[in-house]
Amino acid sequence: MTRFDVYGVGNSLVDLQAQVNDAVLESLGFGKGLMTLVDADVQLRVLAQLNSAAVTRCAGGSAANTVMGVADFGGRAAYAGKTGRDELGEFFLQDMRAAGVAIDAPAADLPSGTCVVLITSDAQRTMLTSLGASATLSPDDIDSGHVQQSQYVYVEGYLFAGEPTRSAALRAIELAKQHGVKVAFTVSDPFLISQHRDEFWKLIEGPVDLLFCNLQEAQALTEESDPVACAHAIHQHAENVALTMGGEGSILMHAGEAIPIEGVRVEAIDTTGAGDMYAAGVLYGITNGYTWRQAGRLASYAAAQIVAQRGARLAEPLSEADLARVLGD
Repeated sequence: MTRFDVYGVGNSLVDLQAQVNDAVLESLGFGKGLMTLVDADVQLRVLAQLNSAAVTRCAGGSAANTVMGVADFGGRAAYAGKTGRDELGEFFLQDMRAAGVAIDAPAADLPSGTCVVLITSDAQRTMLTSLGASATLSPDDIDSGHVQQSQYVYVEGYLFAGEPTRSAALRAIELAKQHGVKVAFTVSDPFLISQHRDEFWKLIEGPVDLLFCNLQEAQALTEESDPVACAHAIHQHAENVALTMGGEGSILMHAGEAIPIEGVRVEAIDTTGAGDMYAAGVLYGITNGYTWRQAGRLASYAAAQIVAQRGARLAEPLSEADLARVLGD
């Protein structure tokens, strides 16, 4: 009998979010819309230059956002992630546990990881990430019991950027296969494909049951340009595929069928966490009796709600009326 719908494995980061204008972003010298790894000193310098900009914080990290989304939908979730023995680490753990997520990896003797998210008026987010303690997640931190009691293990590609996090990700996948648990994987970012393309393809051709990617990532993986061609190329090797295209919607591949999912039009404010919430919707849906089309509709709607607000968490839970309208037949 399963205890969890999803067991997530990823970086534990506290997101520090601030609204900035293009001039400030240009003066800082970071590529707009990109994620850049920086050290804690650089983050402090950036925060000092934000002057009066209001900074909000929440538990973050790609897989963490997804399992929090699963919990917000009413699902059961657990998480493997490493924090430090500091106030930010305690905040991260309390935020996750308050949402009902089980998390119990021992803390590390390093500062907790953080991500400064700079949001501009065009809804683009530029992320400056200091991994801190999150980069010490090791195979020993993967809870075999939690894996065994889950329907899906969900792994973020960012873990493959270094050790021991890469080995932790592989250990989670190994345990999942040993216990007959399905594996979902998100490639996370196109820059990771340029560095780990062969390894990612081995995972897609092997233990991965469900691959999440956006169009840019799918194009980098397949060297195709058309979204449907990309989805089909990946589906030749992966049982299930979820390919997102922003406001243009998404494509689910299941049982040899391409399932188009319409995008939900909203006024974009902040794209932070949209892909993570999309993954949460699909994972919650397929582990709670929804059809793949229904799961895709839920994912698309929830991701749109994230884009229309600030932050990677739903400001309000979806109502029964929302669900009935979104799921349709």
